[in-house]
Amino acid sequence: MFYWVLKAILWPFLHLIFRPWAEGVENVPVEGPVILAGNHLSFADHFFGALPLPRKVISLGKSDYFTGSGLKGLASKAFFSGVGTVPIDRSGGKASEAALRTGKRILSEGHVLAIYPEGTRTHDGRLYKGKTGVARLALESRVPVVPWVMVNTFEMMPPGRPLPKLGIRPGVRFGKPLDFSRYYGMEEDHLVLRAVTDEIMYALMELSGQEYVDKYAATAKAEAARAAKDTARAAKEAAKEAARAAKEAKAAKSAKDPGHD
Repeated sequence: MFYWVLKAILWPFLHLIFRPWAEGVENVPVEGPVILAGNHLSFADHFFGALPLPRKVISLGKSDYFTGSGLKGLASKAFFSGVGTVPIDRSGGKASEAALRTGKRILSEGHVLAIYPEGTRTHDGRLYKGKTGVARLALESRVPVVPWVMVNTFEMMPPGRPLPKLGIRPGVRFGKPLDFSRYYGMEEDHLVLRAVTDEIMYALMELSGQEYVDKYAATAKAEAARAAKDTARAAKEAAKEAARAAKEAKAAKSAKDPGHD
């Protein structure tokens, strides 16, 4: 109930301020279980991704969104519950299996399940390698997968920006449903899972126009963070060396010309 109340409040406000657009809404089945597999550009995706659809969209989100303390924690829990997010533990191992079971339960109840195969938001606007959990869910639940991409939300609200920029129209595109029935019964084959996942990621690349990187987003983020740290360290060392050289040059000049201060 709260989902529809929140949507009724948000949709007119967001439409008035940001003028979001949508394409291919008719590609999402009006009933029955379906997976929306999407890119993840920005925190703003949570606001605009499901707004054009007449059906409730349920997504799996990290449990941290629901466990915060104080007013901020309460607001986070209320918002993510309101937009249809179900908390899961994303630490891997048994937690990943529990997340898959939760996804299968949601689909078995006939709902729309939204998944971000990259596993995290992009840090640079590019599309990264998908994890195979989406393929397992599609094959084990035997449901269609609709490619679903956000457009312009990275530019509108990039990482680290607390509020969206005005003047940028966010958009969402829904592609034709992907049918993987030819692979039913093969969900234990890792090569099949990778093939299905790669087909989904290719569809997302085609729909979004993003550059594709054959690397997991989390790995790329960690590498970028290390590179930024190394660059900052090198810049700091260079500044120290420049200051040292300037000090030595000044001392040398003073020694050569004692009467000059």
